[in-house]
Amino acid sequence: MQSKTFNLVIAGVGGQGLITLLQVLAQAAMDKGLEVRTSELHGLSQRGGSVSVHIRLGEKVYSPMIPKRQANLVIALEMQEALNAVPFASGRTTFLINKYQSPTMGQGVSESYIKSAITGITKKSVFLSANEITEKELGNSVVSGSFFLGYAITKGLIPFTENDIKEAIKKVMPEKHWDINMKTIDFAKQYHEK
Repeated sequence: MQSKTFNLVIAGVGGQGLITLLQVLAQAAMDKGLEVRTSELHGLSQRGGSVSVHIRLGEKVYSPMIPKRQANLVIALEMQEALNAVPFASGRTTFLINKYQSPTMGQGVSESYIKSAITGITKKSVFLSANEITEKELGNSVVSGSFFLGYAITKGLIPFTENDIKEAIKKVMPEKHWDINMKTIDFAKQYHEK
């Protein structure tokens, strides 16, 4: 019997707001009466080090760790960090990848290598320059995570509505951050429609 658990990996580096995204999604799931399990994997440094979070939600979820090849969606806020999610991906997995490489990653891995590694697993991958887009259009590149949430809602990639996410933002984030995050989600919706 196919599990009705939705599995999401968010990968990036410290300081990109991964834990906040995890909290928003977990809150949205709880508000819908779903069971949620989460886990966080941190690299060596708090800011700039590798961070991956797993979010599993459904009617009954037993483990916080996503089994190999069972991710429904991967959101990579740092391009090279998308490679850390590869073991959890299959041909059914969608990747949303920020075309951004952290300066702390040094020379890193080439974009073509990353694209080749991802497309070798799944044909469902989208590379967007979310940092540049949000900086140019909203004056803030820190909201790239909210941009990807808005994009995922619009594409039907997460089991939440725009309202579900906006209500969760109000419960999780300080009020001073509501406006920019709401605008970012609205903008991502319009961006998709272009």
